[in-house]
Amino acid sequence: MKLILASKSPRRKEILSMVTNDFEIRVSDADETIENGVSPFDVPRLLAIKKAEAVTLNENEVIIGCDTIVISPDGEIMGKPKDDSDAIRMLKKLSNTTHYVTSGICIRSKDKTVSEAVTTKVIMRKLMDSEIENYVNRDHPTDKAGAYGIQEMAGAFVSAIEGDFYNVVGLPLCRLCELLRDNFNLDLLS
Repeated sequence: MKLILASKSPRRKEILSMVTNDFEIRVSDADETIENGVSPFDVPRLLAIKKAEAVTLNENEVIIGCDTIVISPDGEIMGKPKDDSDAIRMLKKLSNTTHYVTSGICIRSKDKTVSEAVTTKVIMRKLMDSEIENYVNRDHPTDKAGAYGIQEMAGAFVSAIEGDFYNVVGLPLCRLCELLRDNFNLDLLS
């Protein structure tokens, strides 16, 4: 089976490369609109399904679709900020809170589709305005859900996590490997 990653995210590519280099990237152009009333914790799973379904699937291929969002304590879905000022707003809102990062995974072949959401609890320390502004001015995190990358300078903002670290980066590696092994007989670790 040939593995296809339906994502242009360099972070997802890097994480998947930790366990295999035998995959191809096919960027999905899926419409990422979700109807109102869906639980924030289910949004990334539904988006992952859309992404996996928008990529052409050939015989003997397995496609991985993924989407990651940050959910603020008041339930705001924080995707990628639209600009630096939106990034500053998001980080100020996440400062001194416990929030959630949820990634949806959809894996599909010609015969089967499985999907689920993986959530990691993130505790962020109180941030000074100058720290937020310096981070945004330096890293311009407009390509990151919630306006931060835990694997970069913003890792200094996070005091603790409960769950999969790689989920916060953008691809829940442990669960992905389990789903591929248990549902598609693809053991990336052997």
